[in-house]
Amino acid sequence: MSNEEWEEGKNREQRDVLLFSFLFWRAAVNIAIIGLGLIGGSLAKAYKAAGHTVYAHDTDKSILDFASMSGATDGILNEQTMKKCELFLLAIYPRAAIEYLNEWAQYIPQNSTVIDCCGTKKNICATGFQAAERYGFTFVGGHPMAGTEQSGFKHSKATMFKGASMIIVPPVFDDIQFLERIKRLLEPAGFGKVTITTAEKHDAMIAFTSQMAHLVSNAFIKSPTVLEHSGFSAGSYKDLTRVAWLNEYMWAELFLENKDHLLHELNLFLASLGEYKDALESEDPAKLQALLYDGKRLKEEVDRR
Repeated sequence: MSNEEWEEGKNREQRDVLLFSFLFWRAAVNIAIIGLGLIGGSLAKAYKAAGHTVYAHDTDKSILDFASMSGATDGILNEQTMKKCELFLLAIYPRAAIEYLNEWAQYIPQNSTVIDCCGTKKNICATGFQAAERYGFTFVGGHPMAGTEQSGFKHSKATMFKGASMIIVPPVFDDIQFLERIKRLLEPAGFGKVTITTAEKHDAMIAFTSQMAHLVSNAFIKSPTVLEHSGFSAGSYKDLTRVAWLNEYMWAELFLENKDHLLHELNLFLASLGEYKDALESEDPAKLQALLYDGKRLKEEVDRR
């Protein structure tokens, strides 16, 4: 066989694999969702709306009952229904996700795919990749970049992820077919972009783009002046304080899971604030103008990218 014939056969085989995966995923399949909070509930509604069968697990039975009555799920995820599922979505806190895998990984079918939705990636990916290798399923780290300041199943919606970015941490980075298959598995959620990265890069970036925003907002609103803001505040106040309304249990866990990266960003921020404080205390308009200009220039530069 010539090199040209071999390449043609290889390309034809790749096309056949992609076509099979394409047709398979458009058939109704069984989805397992662990955790029916804002993220898990929205995933359940999105996959259900796309025509798939959704089995769910939550530690709160009343939430499971409500999700079933509202038509977001088709049944309870247990040892028996797990055997039917092709895709598992872990929508719970990082420590709980690790505990779930440690207990239930042995029941997850081989050739199925598990994607977590935790806000940090280092620890859950280490556990997930190890469990996948041991039990024969595929694990992919994930983080949907969408949500609201409100939490719980009652605030979930099928369109939560429409147009949003989904970050994934795959076990391999050089397998195009594998990455395309993961993207297709996520299609029913409606993500507009899939960002591929490592667990370390994810956690470093999220410390800046998400965790610092929540931390600063939560600290900013503690000024006694906030009690008198009515009539004096507009868009800037609302923008800055929106995410001060948060789930303290989840965010405390995420902050501590990502402590090193978050402390790095926090120290940079405190040093920067110190420069503004010095300029004000010394009544130095030139220094203050320079600081403000630098911030504006950086914002303009980032927005042009």
